[in-house]
Amino acid sequence: MHDGGAAALAGIESGNILLRVDGKEIVPPQHPVFPMGLTSTLDIVANDGNERTVSVNVSRPKGKKLQFVEPTLVQSKNLGDRLGYLKVAMFPGMIGVEVSNAMSDAVAELGNIGGLIVDLRGNTGGGAGALRLMSLMTPDRVPVGYAPNKRWAKRDLATAKAGFPRLGKIPTSKGALWLLGLRFLPALITKSPIVLESEGLGPKPYDGSIVLLVDRHTASAAEMVTIFAKENKLATIVGEKTAGRLLSATSVKVGHGFRLAFPTGAYYTWNGTALEGSPIEPDVAANFSWQERRNGVDGQLQKALELIAV
Repeated sequence: MHDGGAAALAGIESGNILLRVDGKEIVPPQHPVFPMGLTSTLDIVANDGNERTVSVNVSRPKGKKLQFVEPTLVQSKNLGDRLGYLKVAMFPGMIGVEVSNAMSDAVAELGNIGGLIVDLRGNTGGGAGALRLMSLMTPDRVPVGYAPNKRWAKRDLATAKAGFPRLGKIPTSKGALWLLGLRFLPALITKSPIVLESEGLGPKPYDGSIVLLVDRHTASAAEMVTIFAKENKLATIVGEKTAGRLLSATSVKVGHGFRLAFPTGAYYTWNGTALEGSPIEPDVAANFSWQERRNGVDGQLQKALELIAV
């Protein structure tokens, strides 16, 4: 659960047990539905064992094509002994200037840390802002991956990828986005894939001592970060298998307040790995335990703390 989200603002805590939504009993594997722009009434069992009723106000979505409610995007804290913690909830925006700046600022505020735990649990993805997080995990310029559409389905991508244009820098302000658009206009016209490449931000004191926390809800661009770290041996991946959901997508209105989301292209890492339908296995398995969380224990984070070397 993310701070700043609808559940957190309503006082719901990780480990609470959901009983009913608007009077309707929720029985697994059934998933509850919370309409955007409306208030839902939830009956829960709190972590103290008492049943209570809360009102959850789900705000109107910010996204126009792929709709979402934006929580607190970036959080960080010092855990002591020169160890830092960075949590990123999602990467909103096509380029993600704001979330990129927030991640850089958060890491800078952590100071001279010798180890970093990056928490991508529950991160549903987003756009190119994920590139900044990858860049904060390696000092070098490293090709990340690309997303060809169906026009490239029968071509030799292993050979063609060397000629694709590369996006290797996130602007520091939205005012510079028009220059970026002008630079990649030919690729957009010809529908050529664009290779993401880490920004080459230089050495960090925590290089070589990074743990990446993931779970079954880590998806899309967050999986791009995960496989980049795994293939380039930049971090130890701890947690659960990821969602295996990484296709470029868009959505259209279909009436009655609904939108239809559909894929528009595949994603391949620079090494040729396709992730759609293939969840990423963690290096060290650590399953979520709702019993532990009801007692205030984050077992996955504890596993990360055991493994990280500062």
